[in-house]
Amino acid sequence: MNNVVIIGGGASGMAAAITASEDKNNNIILLERQQRVGKKLLSTGNGRCNLTNTGAFSGHYHGSQPGFPDAVLAGFTPDDTLRFFDTLGLSVSREYGGRVYPQSNSANSVVDVLRFALMRDNITVKTSCPARKIERRGEGFAVLTDEGAISADFVIVSCGGAAGARVGGVHDGYELLKPLGHKCTRLLPSLVQLITDPTYPRALKGVRVMAKLRLENDGEALAQSGGELQFTETGLSGPAAFDISRAAAKTGRGVIHIDLSGDTDIEYKLRTRIKNNPALCADDALTGVLHNRLGKMTVKYAGVPGSMPLDKLTDADIAAIANACRDFAIALRGVEDFDHAQVTAGGIKTTGVNPETLESWFVPHLFITGELLDVDADCGGFNLQWAWASGVTAGRLGK
Repeated sequence: MNNVVIIGGGASGMAAAITASEDKNNNIILLERQQRVGKKLLSTGNGRCNLTNTGAFSGHYHGSQPGFPDAVLAGFTPDDTLRFFDTLGLSVSREYGGRVYPQSNSANSVVDVLRFALMRDNITVKTSCPARKIERRGEGFAVLTDEGAISADFVIVSCGGAAGARVGGVHDGYELLKPLGHKCTRLLPSLVQLITDPTYPRALKGVRVMAKLRLENDGEALAQSGGELQFTETGLSGPAAFDISRAAAKTGRGVIHIDLSGDTDIEYKLRTRIKNNPALCADDALTGVLHNRLGKMTVKYAGVPGSMPLDKLTDADIAAIANACRDFAIALRGVEDFDHAQVTAGGIKTTGVNPETLESWFVPHLFITGELLDVDADCGGFNLQWAWASGVTAGRLGK
């Protein structure tokens, strides 16, 4: 009988435990520092849990060793994830951009079916029981906890990253692995709100729009994205902002160029409005094209007086408004901290881990999963796909 200790009861840890339990020769002990497993999962997808993306492939993943996630993602695909949850009794719905959610629209459903799956004879779940140290003893391990030492033949470290401290983000995994020879990259908050010059965002607080974003610094394009953008009191949020937040955290400054035009011929729309409603004010020039508050603010950004009658707009005014729609630039001042981030960019260096099995190159029978590794992904279910895939891979214990 193999004793398998899994440290961390998040997405990858639970997937590892369920997978390892399929071999009845394994006795699994799952350690979770919080009072219940899966707490961080409850906050994903705004409480809906975007559990995977059908388009999950390596182009959506980031880290200092490009291509590292490929073998794991190929070994446990989004289709495999859907089959995995189907066997657990979860019904799902598919939405735009390949996103997959529980049909109930509640992350609780995902946590509950995982919790039920952990109720197996060869799985013991210990909550409120953080691991304090991993010691190598002979060919096995001793995992030290406040309740005493637990002997293990295999250890899977699935503590997660530093993001989302209020719902379980910790540094435990990094500290547990450093004495065993593993090093950590610089850690940055990712999938997090951008902090900008507040002048325009503050006035547009709560407005949502589909947009394209481009982050530049000193004239160099660092990242770009597209999707839903939300203006907040201090900056920008929503999937489009989150997808450039990794680069924004790294640089800490720059300019965010926002394209609000979509597929619309802005000049044509403006000239049609002028022709049909010449007495309207410039404030109303973009009504029907943009959210009313955003339309008025875009006209202001363009330097055109909002009270000016439309039939008084010059060709230069029309061009300025159209250009403002295509390039609404806001200065970046940084990003929110780890407490507000969904994901950690950076982590345990992947050069110390076998990309096929996720077993440590330094310590046989030690595996590392999920966000703890230097692997993070775009917004839209890609990070959870990595969590499931890496957890399942480690749960196979190198087989």
